[in-house]
Amino acid sequence: MKNLKQERLSRLYGKEKIFRALAIDQRGALKRMLGEDASDEQLQTFKGLVSKHLTSQASAILLDPELGWPGAILRNKDCGLIMAYEKTGYDKTKTGRFPDLIDGVSVKQLKEKGADAVKLLLYFDVDEGSRINQIKTAFVERVGSECTAEEIPFFLEILTYDSVVSNKKEFANLKAKKVIEAMHLFSDKRFSVDVLKVEVPVDMNYVQGFADDEYIYTQKSAQAFFKQQSECTDIPFIFLSAGVSPKLFQDTLDFAKQAGSTFNGVLCGRATWAGSTEAFKTKGGEAAEEWLQTKGIQNIKELNAVLMRTATPINN
Repeated sequence: MKNLKQERLSRLYGKEKIFRALAIDQRGALKRMLGEDASDEQLQTFKGLVSKHLTSQASAILLDPELGWPGAILRNKDCGLIMAYEKTGYDKTKTGRFPDLIDGVSVKQLKEKGADAVKLLLYFDVDEGSRINQIKTAFVERVGSECTAEEIPFFLEILTYDSVVSNKKEFANLKAKKVIEAMHLFSDKRFSVDVLKVEVPVDMNYVQGFADDEYIYTQKSAQAFFKQQSECTDIPFIFLSAGVSPKLFQDTLDFAKQAGSTFNGVLCGRATWAGSTEAFKTKGGEAAEEWLQTKGIQNIKELNAVLMRTATPINN
């Protein structure tokens, strides 16, 4: 029997078998970047510009069904399509950072409209306690089952946090454990996850040689966490950029490779296109297009060159 999941997945990593994916599914974060008075139409237009000008260099693009369909239509014909399934953000009045799905959308509908894969974002703290985490794991199981029924790849994006510690430096001490244990948990077959979209296991701003000030991790200890991360899962995993600068993200990928990480590519958003938001906000669409056609293309080409020497191709 033909494995439709694998066939669809191959549309997303291309002939190089490395995910060179572009993320522009931001909604709340993008609105903050473009200005709180930015309209939905302006957000749609911006997403369309990013898709139109950068997807010639991307193996796939991640968009959202709320504002992203015009951008999906404008993408390069050889660029695969991943659609987000979750509502943006989380309810800050409740503990737990629970996920919620976009109203009036199903995996079946996303597939029918042309998506090659579905992505769910999950905020997860492995130490938060069973009451909250049992709700979250059951939620992921449901989405995984839905994707399996529709024979469409399931990308799970995990953003770690600590329910008690909010200080950036304090959390940096905990991050590796949080990331690695969450990845290991959701690699279980019961969740039907095909690709994990994850953070690098350490905060590079606190790594020796990368830190501006004092560091928490030596180069050796940081590399050990990258190696552990690779060994904690047997399914493909790709890195998110977390909004860091293009230079830091590229240096991080080189560092990961040196550490023995077997990551399979990236799903990179703001590190590629963030600079165009200021042009769009202050000067309009034409200025943003000019930025994307020059600096944006340069960013993504440089990132692709780094990926070709650092990422591990998918092994079918």
